[in-house]
Amino acid sequence: MKKLLLFLLLSPLSMIAQSNIDSIYIKNISNEILRNGKAHDLLRILTKEIGGRLAGSPQFSKAVEWGASALKNAGANKVFLQECMMPNWQRGGKDNAIIIQINKNKTSRALDVLALGNSMGSGGKPVIAEVIGVADFADLEAKKELVKGKIVYFNYKFNPTNIHPFTSYGEVGQYRRNGPSAAAKYGAVGVMIRSLTEATDNNPHTGATAYDEAFPKIPAVALGGYDADYIWELCNKTAITVSITTNGHFLPDAKGHNVVAELTGTTYPNEYIAIGGHLDSWDVNEGAHDDGAGIVQTIEVLRTLKALGYQPKHSLRFVLFANEENGLKGGLKYAEEAKAKNENHIFALESDEGGFTPRGFGFTMSENQLAKVKAWLHLLQPYGTETLNMGGGGADIGPLKTAFGTALGGLIPDAQRYFDIHHARSDVFENVNKRELLLGAVNMAALIYLIDQYGL
Repeated sequence: MKKLLLFLLLSPLSMIAQSNIDSIYIKNISNEILRNGKAHDLLRILTKEIGGRLAGSPQFSKAVEWGASALKNAGANKVFLQECMMPNWQRGGKDNAIIIQINKNKTSRALDVLALGNSMGSGGKPVIAEVIGVADFADLEAKKELVKGKIVYFNYKFNPTNIHPFTSYGEVGQYRRNGPSAAAKYGAVGVMIRSLTEATDNNPHTGATAYDEAFPKIPAVALGGYDADYIWELCNKTAITVSITTNGHFLPDAKGHNVVAELTGTTYPNEYIAIGGHLDSWDVNEGAHDDGAGIVQTIEVLRTLKALGYQPKHSLRFVLFANEENGLKGGLKYAEEAKAKNENHIFALESDEGGFTPRGFGFTMSENQLAKVKAWLHLLQPYGTETLNMGGGGADIGPLKTAFGTALGGLIPDAQRYFDIHHARSDVFENVNKRELLLGAVNMAALIYLIDQYGL
């Protein structure tokens, strides 16, 4: 009799019937979100009433209170805070860069710049020096004897031939991260970089740098696209002098919090599936796509499952992470506490690539696990998912992989426009499309439903 029951359960007809049940349930998820979704309304509050949420700022503290309230209202069984200490970098005022001399002729041409996150300011007075332009690190090495006492400008561009913009971002990001120390090694007194974008505007893009303690911590700014082209043109034909004034500095570490909500599992309450995004943003924008979108999608998944009366088999955690942008202290703290409590996290999903039209998911997991997930592609395709491929996750959930070997996933929206606004003043609520945002939540909720039902 047991063999017969097993045969029936595994028979093609049984599997087709179950697939139909899943298809109907995912359609219910989609209908609920597209008809009644609150993500766009929540994003308006987060961006317009709270605004930019740099770690350590009063706005970040307000966002923590808002997030806890939103998760409670969405129907969580419980909501709690995880305290963590965060770096407290302050921009300290307006960043300025002015061309004051071209070919020994005095001038005054302001450049649109933003100091790089975690960079140190110019000490209350401008850094004034001749600019030396370099195309990349190899060019810097070739010109190292000319660098001392100068401002180095890195003109490394996004590679337009990469169809996936995140590939280009990965290539160019090293200049933001390591450029200031690479130049300081040879005696540079300041650094300018081309912003990490192909945007056809002049908005500069900030983002974190990381100093090498072996070298001086020199001021560093990012240029808007038009100004970057202009500086590069001048560097290649004449001598120019630029004055840079920035005010970046660190205050003592600030107390911050992850905001965590839970739906307790009915069958495997001690096995966790985590869903999240990061609550902080840079100070120069509203953090709408990065990562307000991921935050409100996370809350929307919770709200929708509760609205449908879903009883999860595993315990579902909804995490609004602290301090992804310039320290990752929230993600590290979540994994640290999970390890201390010996919590078994079987899967974690992050949304941190913007609120654009969903295209699929990327995974960091075993080949066998990925094969199981790929078998669900037909259930997700009606809602925009085209690919379920190896390679993905997120910075905040990465420490879970290190601590437990947890399988990771990341929502992959269409990325063609993402770096136009990433870390720039243009990352505002008005640039998020409601339907695209909600469709991302549909796909996230559907994937979580399938993993909760069938495991990995």
